[in-house]
Amino acid sequence: MKPAHKLLFVLCPMLVLGFIYYSSGKLHLYVWGQKPRPESGKLRDSKVNEIWDQLHKHSHYDKDVPATVKVHKVTKNTVKSPVTKEPVVEGPVSVGRTVGSVFDKQGFMLNLDTKLPPELVYKYGNLSEGSCKPGYAAAKMTAIYPKFSKPACMFLDRNFKRLAKVNNYLPPFGFKTQERIIDVILSSTKNYGLGPDLDSLSCKRCVIVGNGGILSNKSLGSRIDEYDVVVRLNEAPVNGYTRDVGTKTTMRITYPEGAIQKPERYEKDSLFVFSAFKPLDFKWLRQMVNREKLGTEGFWKSVAHYVPRDPSEIRILNPFFIQEASFQFIGLPQNNGLMGKGNIPTLGTVAITMALHNCDEVAVAGFGYDMNTPHAPLHYYETVKMSAIKESWTHNISKEKEFLRKLVRANIITDLTNGI
Repeated sequence: MKPAHKLLFVLCPMLVLGFIYYSSGKLHLYVWGQKPRPESGKLRDSKVNEIWDQLHKHSHYDKDVPATVKVHKVTKNTVKSPVTKEPVVEGPVSVGRTVGSVFDKQGFMLNLDTKLPPELVYKYGNLSEGSCKPGYAAAKMTAIYPKFSKPACMFLDRNFKRLAKVNNYLPPFGFKTQERIIDVILSSTKNYGLGPDLDSLSCKRCVIVGNGGILSNKSLGSRIDEYDVVVRLNEAPVNGYTRDVGTKTTMRITYPEGAIQKPERYEKDSLFVFSAFKPLDFKWLRQMVNREKLGTEGFWKSVAHYVPRDPSEIRILNPFFIQEASFQFIGLPQNNGLMGKGNIPTLGTVAITMALHNCDEVAVAGFGYDMNTPHAPLHYYETVKMSAIKESWTHNISKEKEFLRKLVRANIITDLTNGI
């Protein structure tokens, strides 16, 4: 046998053995579940694991579904499948929806199942019927909107400049340029909560009473008065309508053009809660607090010249609730953080947003604009028709209603008048 043939005779078995050894090592890696090489078409990014954790934490899925799930959002670390041309994740994961369709554009779950997630069933299941559920609204909100973060003070206090989410926005989405005048106002009011009795409650039930004509002839007054906190809006009257709207008022949220102009129509023992929509509004509030002479230029309609409340009964609503309702919850145009056409939520939705952060259970009454009934009364206390709302420059009623319906469907808020 020639020397060259002898060399090949020795090398061939060695090459075969080496190939087998190398292949067995690769097989071993897959058997023990190590991450595949990028060319396998699977995602390497550990962010995927976070997605699955979120899905299992916040969703209810069908049991009998395939293990392979399509991912529609492609990241820079995603490698596309050579077959489907879409990125895929494979493994022993059983889920019932494609990842791309679990959340809507605003970040809300598409599956707004009214059933409580398991952790909430455990927390609230043993409470006696009718008991107030501590943290219920925020817990359910987090279940359908994972980005929700409860801490958000109801009113501005002397430490308001620490509020990072609003200190870089002009009114109405923040208080930029108004810090000095707010300091002056807060130094006069000296109080920044609901009051000792309500602030000490371990569980608060709140109802936001809207001004809608749907409240008429519902006889909900006594039921509304059962809530710990009753929130009313702008100049909506109580006297003469108590059978439908109740007698109790914890706070009335308003702005200069919406405030009650006749002092005798203010309820006793209620807080005057100011919500600013433009820089001029803070000047008006300072004039009301310090009883200064009022300048009326710059307002789009007549404003109150006197608010019959002591400074200790006046509060400034945290503008974060306008910002969150507009940009995060409803998805209105940000317009570089400036007020513009169709990017301001109604005061009712702002009040609901405030309640989600500060109340344990939330109900609403008098909400819902039905554009299919243009001749129906817009408000319960006047003859203006529903068709008038179409002339609104600042609000997007259809998108706002879409957001409120999510809250009702998910059983986060209770709609006493079934108008949403």
